[in-house]
Amino acid sequence: MLPWKRVLRPLTALLLAAAVATVPAATAHASSAPTTGWNDYSCRPSAAHPRPVVLVHGTLGNSVDNWLSLAPYLEDRGYCVFSLDYGQLSGVPVFYGLGPIDKSAEQLSAFVDKVLAATGAAKADLVGHSQGGMMPRYYLRFLGGAAKVNALVGLAPDNHGATLSGLTNLLPYFPGASDLINATTPGLADQIPGSAFLTKLNAGGDTVPGVHYTVISTKYDEVATPWQSQFLSGSDVHNVLLQDLCSLDLSEHVAIGLFDRIAFHEVANALDPAHATATTCASAFS
Repeated sequence: MLPWKRVLRPLTALLLAAAVATVPAATAHASSAPTTGWNDYSCRPSAAHPRPVVLVHGTLGNSVDNWLSLAPYLEDRGYCVFSLDYGQLSGVPVFYGLGPIDKSAEQLSAFVDKVLAATGAAKADLVGHSQGGMMPRYYLRFLGGAAKVNALVGLAPDNHGATLSGLTNLLPYFPGASDLINATTPGLADQIPGSAFLTKLNAGGDTVPGVHYTVISTKYDEVATPWQSQFLSGSDVHNVLLQDLCSLDLSEHVAIGLFDRIAFHEVANALDPAHATATTCASAFS
């Protein structure tokens, strides 16, 4: 191999890994905002909303930035709301969800136990964005989470992988890229379609008995693509496309989790289906 190719190969892999990492985090910020009102361990669920809600951030997100809009939205509606950080890499602050996803699921398991112990609730509801909507399925299937969770609501979850609009299909053409991603950001590698993690997660069906699943997607998603791959199959699954509810909704992968109140209205419906109301474009102002 020519010397310049020896230099170009790892450089190309590094650039590709950076591209994979930065697309979902287009609006990520430093985790400096206060968690006023949520993560209050003195909160006791009400009779109207008897289960605490655990928010699970996406790749390169964290327990604050991902939920600056949704956490207050749910709090205002009477929920006890909690959020965690998971998937931290040594030396990488603020941007989480990069560690091995099976280990992240173990962190979620411990956090749910902590929330249930503090609130006295028998079960929790989980709401996750992107990886945060997919990773809990490992907890439900392999770590005993199904006995402790009533519902999982995924906002643009990459349930069957994230192709980044086909970018990951180019990995075989960049020698060393896959090895670099595996070595440096295993949480990203686990989300590439066909990974050992996703193969294990989806073997034998998408769901487990006893848990209510809701998937909320947007056709403008550029990360968990094609957007149809986000949907789950199962007897207790509600798959939702935002544009079927409001054709004017232009949210893409990041916006659906950060500030789309139409999506938030569907989250509220999923958490309290007995009192669900129609989601329309007007839900943006509700």
